[in-house]
Amino acid sequence: MGASNAQAFLDQLPIPERAFSDPADYIRLVRTGIPGEVVRQAVQLLGHREMFVRLLHTSSANLSRFYRRKALDPVASEEVLDALRLFAEAERVWGDLDTAGAWLDTPIPALAGERPLDVFDTFEGRQWVREVLRKIEFGEFS
Repeated sequence: MGASNAQAFLDQLPIPERAFSDPADYIRLVRTGIPGEVVRQAVQLLGHREMFVRLLHTSSANLSRFYRRKALDPVASEEVLDALRLFAEAERVWGDLDTAGAWLDTPIPALAGERPLDVFDTFEGRQWVREVLRKIEFGEFS
């Protein structure tokens, strides 16, 4: 699956089209805040509700409160957008969203035995997952 198919996954969310291709648009969106509806649709589309709970530092019972927000604060917006971008990267590397989701939910030796989703709640964790995906993409290890 190419980049266009990974973009198709992102196109299903109420996020401006250029937000992931133009750094200036991405920064503007982070600063203004993404609608809570993005979180609701992402959970519906991707599953992995608990990952979003950890990402937003809330409880499972309170996650739905985020859905009703007109705009998330910049920190929460950037966390969600970066996680969505990483899902799209995994989809591109693995060829489809189902395979990417299965990989993200599997303990990975290169991540010290952690599941990629378990480290999504920190910036450093997402960077670590990106690094592993790049190594997989370029055949450095599987």
